[in-house]
Amino acid sequence: MPASRQPSAAPARLPSDPRFWRSPVRGVRFTSVLGLVLLGGITVLFVTGLLSYAAYNPDLAAVNDKTPEKGLLGFYLFAWPTGPHWLYRLTQGVHVTLGIVLVPVLLAKLWSVIPRLFALPPARSVGRALERVSLLLLVGGALFQFATGLLNIQLEYLFPGSFYVLHFYGAWVFMGAFVAHVVLRLPRTVRVLRHGVAPGERDELAAPAPAGATVSRRGALAVVGAGSLLLLVTSVGRSLDGTWRRVALLTPRGGAEPGSGPNGFQINKTARKAGIVTADTGERWRLTLTGPAGELRLSRAQLLALEQHTAALPIACVEGWSTADQLWRGVRLRDLAALAGYGDGPPPAVLVESLQVSGPFRSVALRDNQVADPRSLLALTVGGAALSLDHGFPARVIVPAAPGVMNTKWVARMTFGDPR
Repeated sequence: MPASRQPSAAPARLPSDPRFWRSPVRGVRFTSVLGLVLLGGITVLFVTGLLSYAAYNPDLAAVNDKTPEKGLLGFYLFAWPTGPHWLYRLTQGVHVTLGIVLVPVLLAKLWSVIPRLFALPPARSVGRALERVSLLLLVGGALFQFATGLLNIQLEYLFPGSFYVLHFYGAWVFMGAFVAHVVLRLPRTVRVLRHGVAPGERDELAAPAPAGATVSRRGALAVVGAGSLLLLVTSVGRSLDGTWRRVALLTPRGGAEPGSGPNGFQINKTARKAGIVTADTGERWRLTLTGPAGELRLSRAQLLALEQHTAALPIACVEGWSTADQLWRGVRLRDLAALAGYGDGPPPAVLVESLQVSGPFRSVALRDNQVADPRSLLALTVGGAALSLDHGFPARVIVPAAPGVMNTKWVARMTFGDPR
């Protein structure tokens, strides 16, 4: 009896074959919704990122500038203001939190267009080739920017080279591709969202042989939105206070404060990590002031004998975390400038140097407007108690609206005048 005829196996398909992709969720309308969200979100990310870079005043002095070869890319830089005092806390908090929240949207957008990335031939014309190159830069740039940013805020930065350099130049490359993509695609996106796919028009992202539906496109968008909401709830507390901070479960700077009492708030760099030892901050410590009056060396007791002032200011870090306003007390920077010989006019910029012997931002330059602000202090106490060693004892700088690394701890020397 003849053997029964077995059905032939279906031909193997590669990702370059449109029939390989079978999800019924994919389609230009689904992708357009995600694209519109990313258009607004990435624009805000780029603007707040540029503001973060400007906050370091990189055009003031070489010690502040981590991208000295930027050239025309620094065209927009301006003197960073000191008010409102929570300015950097807001801009950098938005930058980091929004970057986290957009991760599900970005991944969903990449998933929705992945069939196009495998389409063959890769280029049928010069225009198509240019579009593919811009798409490669767009996808690669997005993944690179989000990866470097997320690893940095999670304290697991693994990339070779400085985060500041790679993230800054990567942002400009990515935004160039992003703008080109928006110019090419935005008219179609708006038309699809308003009127849908026109009769007779091909939906190039829809599966030609879709599998059975398991979730609607609205349901898929709801899942993406729920993922972003979950990330918002578990990360925004790094920049807020109270209950929000206690539920910031996905952030290394979230959750409970690291201690109690006046010094019980977040610390970025400990004295041990900075190589600071008690002997350097004890009785022999002196603050050296340099200016037209020459060199003046002051002990902590002498600084405490000067007129003391109080300012309620937060600490806000480039990693996106910040503290509530802390009550700092010490000597105004403009009063120290007067001691250094600038008592007859407005105070100049100042170069601040730490006892820390190495590492980025062991020296920073502050602008004249930062020195002149009456809230800018060489702080000696916080919350009514002497600074802890980890918070910068015997003295640290605190300046309104400045990034945390500009508020130098363990201050050893202040040189007033042009810091270039």
